[in-house]
Amino acid sequence: MTDRWLDDEQQRTWRAWLTVSELVPRALDAQLQRDAGISHAAYVVLAMLSESPSRSRRMSDLARRANQSQSRLSHTVARLEERGWVRRERAADDGRGNLAVLTDAGFDVVVAVAPGHVDAVREAVFGPLTAEQTRVLGEALEAIAAKLDPDRSLRVRDGADLPD
Repeated sequence: MTDRWLDDEQQRTWRAWLTVSELVPRALDAQLQRDAGISHAAYVVLAMLSESPSRSRRMSDLARRANQSQSRLSHTVARLEERGWVRRERAADDGRGNLAVLTDAGFDVVVAVAPGHVDAVREAVFGPLTAEQTRVLGEALEAIAAKLDPDRSLRVRDGADLPD
């Protein structure tokens, strides 16, 4: 039988994870609010659209890539529509699905905000780490992801683009 409780090292690591998982998004939200008046969740939606060759994605695919529920994504896209950065369209291929489409104004926002966002990620996550710590952290996170999603069905492949 395995131990019922976390050992001291596991407890320390788990609490550090909880702290970091709270503080990193807060730091990224602060940077994005300051630079563009948007949340990190909204920025991720814009970024995921900007990475598509057509600057559009089915709402279901976008929800998965942005790690948002369909409902939350719908609200996020509505706020981005109000700013003129995204519009919704019916999918031309089957007429059933909805697409979120990044407008030129939305793309301009991504281009303007991305460098500051990269700096904020680098400072918050990688700044305190050595190259070796960065490598080990990457390996550890990949191992956790592999355990939680062994067949990779829950993850979007790195650099892969699903058909629009």
